[in-house]
Amino acid sequence: MKQALSLILLGLGLSASAQDFSITGTVKGVENGKVYLQRFSNKMFFTIDSAEIKDGKFRFSQKPALPELYGITLKPESSPYFIFLEDKPVTVALDSAAYYSKTTVTGSPSQDLFTQYRQTRDVNVSEFIMQNPASLVSAYVLYRDFSYRLSADEIDANVKLLDPSLSETQYVKVLRGLTPVLRSADVGKKAPDFTLPGVNGETVKLSDHFGKYVLLDFWASWCGPCRRENPNLVKVYHQYKGKGFDIVAVSLDKQKDNWLKGIADDKLEWTHASDLAFWNSAPAALYGIRAIPGNVLIGPDGTIIARNLRGEELREKLATLFQ
Repeated sequence: MKQALSLILLGLGLSASAQDFSITGTVKGVENGKVYLQRFSNKMFFTIDSAEIKDGKFRFSQKPALPELYGITLKPESSPYFIFLEDKPVTVALDSAAYYSKTTVTGSPSQDLFTQYRQTRDVNVSEFIMQNPASLVSAYVLYRDFSYRLSADEIDANVKLLDPSLSETQYVKVLRGLTPVLRSADVGKKAPDFTLPGVNGETVKLSDHFGKYVLLDFWASWCGPCRRENPNLVKVYHQYKGKGFDIVAVSLDKQKDNWLKGIADDKLEWTHASDLAFWNSAPAALYGIRAIPGNVLIGPDGTIIARNLRGEELREKLATLFQ
């Protein structure tokens, strides 16, 4: 009977193992409660299923879209544990400690590759892709960890290294859409204009600040590296604001209270605006911002003269401009 079923499934272009997909697991330190399965999209996770924890064990019965990156979490509002799922049974030993740091996953070759990637330093993304051209992990790594530091031409070249089977994944689609945006907002191009609500609901229009050197800064109150860079911005703002320098900050926050508190706590006295849309921020998409902190330095005539200057690089550039 099993052999007959396998032949039928193969005739349909399926495999017997595909019908056996499941996610089962245990939760260390938790006997009862719920565990949530979340799908990844545009650097955000969205809950699609939940399972009861009984005597420290759980099982998801609903089959999600595969293969894909998902998250497993005990708290839907917190960061999940990343897990690459394939069309085969997966077993999860979920560690309930902070960041699920000792969680283990068995049964997913993609997860094994992702774990290996995260343990490797100084990864050359092109070499990684050439070694794993058909793996979803390669497309994700290029999208998530390298797109923000590569030029449009470099992104295009690396996308071509990926197997055609990945062309319809969300990662390749985003990368292909990103390259024309980066070219339109590159150094030497006119800065794309936009309007956003300010902290008091007023309209903030970027081009109203042209006529000075303007640093268009992308940040968020939840972003640790952004908060660590803010003291440097405060210093250069006070040093050059009387000489024709301005900052317009766009926040990728979700909660207005957190955004306003971050502004107050870090003493950020320049113009602020946000659509409170997190990674769906319209100006971030307009400028191809895939990681924060990120910034664009705009000349008095509205032309982009530099991107992603931070720390000493920003100080040296401004010193050159205003000497």
